[in-house]
Amino acid sequence: MEVDSQRLNARLPERSGPYTIVTGAAGFIGSALAKYLNTLGSRQLILVDAFTRADKQPNLAGIEFAYKLDRDLLFAWLELERPSVSHFYHLGARTDTTEFDYRVHERLNLHYSQQAWQYCTQHGIPLVYASSAATYGDGALGYSDHHDMPERLQPLNPYGVSKNEFDKWALCQSSQPPHWFGLKFFNVYGPGESHKGRMASVVFHAFQQIRARGFVELFCSHRPEYRDGWQLRDFVHVSDVVAVCQWLADHLPESGLYNLGTGQARSFNDLAKATFAGMELPPDIRYIAMPVDIRDRYQYFTEADMQKLRHAGFPQTFRTLEEGVMDYVRHSLLPSTTPHST
Repeated sequence: MEVDSQRLNARLPERSGPYTIVTGAAGFIGSALAKYLNTLGSRQLILVDAFTRADKQPNLAGIEFAYKLDRDLLFAWLELERPSVSHFYHLGARTDTTEFDYRVHERLNLHYSQQAWQYCTQHGIPLVYASSAATYGDGALGYSDHHDMPERLQPLNPYGVSKNEFDKWALCQSSQPPHWFGLKFFNVYGPGESHKGRMASVVFHAFQQIRARGFVELFCSHRPEYRDGWQLRDFVHVSDVVAVCQWLADHLPESGLYNLGTGQARSFNDLAKATFAGMELPPDIRYIAMPVDIRDRYQYFTEADMQKLRHAGFPQTFRTLEEGVMDYVRHSLLPSTTPHST
């Protein structure tokens, strides 16, 4: 059943629920989480997004859910219908790091998140929300998820600022959800990101370049301590990310901020070679100048300190870069480019 986006006329069946809310449900990580929850038997999902972009509709294919709600109507609908909600995954955000109008990020990433927090606090619902490794700025202060860090961090773009502002706000609240988890996502890649355009992962862009031209272009380094292609990031497969989201909501360890990466930085050269390997092609890597508009805001090194999540008891190991890229290329990217037989 889909809510009428103008009249809030989605009515709840009697004695239905409890429901799980997933915001950003048409996006990359949100749709992956909804599909993962389906595999675990959870189908009483309330999917929340703008639902206006045609290029995001494939992400919703096959997901079983109870309701789809426009993000601007969510809290009015919740107030009207008062559903029984067991979990709230707030993964919706404006994630474009090249959008420099802070008002956009402030509305969608700060104020909307505050509404989600207040709803979960009022109704006693565990909250899992998306923070970001962009909060760490240039990494000069390291990548610790200790709670004394957000006040000291200097993000490099308005997106990172908005995420850090909410982290700081959350940590200062005396009224809190019964359990809450702010996840600092590092470089997430995997199926469902094709709509992200420039903001899609380097794996996605590398695959498209190799398919079209037979080689991949990586950014030159503009810092002497890093050779071209040896900029380092913590790349994490989206399947590992959603497994952590669900585990936290299910096991409810100590509330707070948690890094979410693999804990091992890898180079863009390694990533490109893994993409070539998935396509069964010899590597051909070339280097181009970094765009001026991101040059001063570029992170040359990220690596998640994962001690807190491990100490909380999360039992799984993350996929290696080679494992994750191979799976992504073989089972998602290559099949999507194979012509259908007639």
